[in-house]
Amino acid sequence: MKQNWYKILAVVLLAYVVIWGFLGRIPSQPILHETARNLYFHVPMWFSMFAMLSVSVWNSIQYLRNPLISFDDKASEYANTGIVFGIVGIATGSIWARYTWGTWWTNDVKLNGAAIGLLIYFAYVILRGSFTDEQQRARISAIYNIFAVALLIPLLIILPRMTDSLHPGNGGNPGFKPMDTEHTMRIVFYPACIGWICLAFWITSLRLRIRTLIALNQD
Repeated sequence: MKQNWYKILAVVLLAYVVIWGFLGRIPSQPILHETARNLYFHVPMWFSMFAMLSVSVWNSIQYLRNPLISFDDKASEYANTGIVFGIVGIATGSIWARYTWGTWWTNDVKLNGAAIGLLIYFAYVILRGSFTDEQQRARISAIYNIFAVALLIPLLIILPRMTDSLHPGNGGNPGFKPMDTEHTMRIVFYPACIGWICLAFWITSLRLRIRTLIALNQD
């Protein structure tokens, strides 16, 4: 039970988010209307992605300090999960943009930054597959992973705040505070962030177990 607490928490929170997210009352906002419910699904994807990539780079640093292949395995799988959540984040954002901005994609600095960030991590996956030597792959991938996260921060956090952006909270555009009247959205949004992050850890733990089983069968 102690090892599975986050799995139980993920199930409980996401069940609450899905039910209340679709059926609960939200403040009426022009343009957004019912699409504002996507706040519970789109934004937490990026929180989950950053959480996974942060754990990934921490394991890469640990590998460079102490070259155990287990650190490299964790760095790889946490990065893979982060990429998946990043893809879902872009997909849900594109759907939201279609119904609020009238197009699937705009020349928005944050959208372009997210796309570039994912391309950087696609290159990370390709880089890992280009080596046959296990130690060489782990060492070079760890170094690349550190630089990848360092590039992701200005692309998604710094640059959108310095330039014009359609995204709330960026480029002088107000955040979601006007939507948080009576805390009707916060009571779903925060549990959604926690729940999706827990699910991301759960997915990664399963991937690591599969990787271990494959390694044992190969031996």
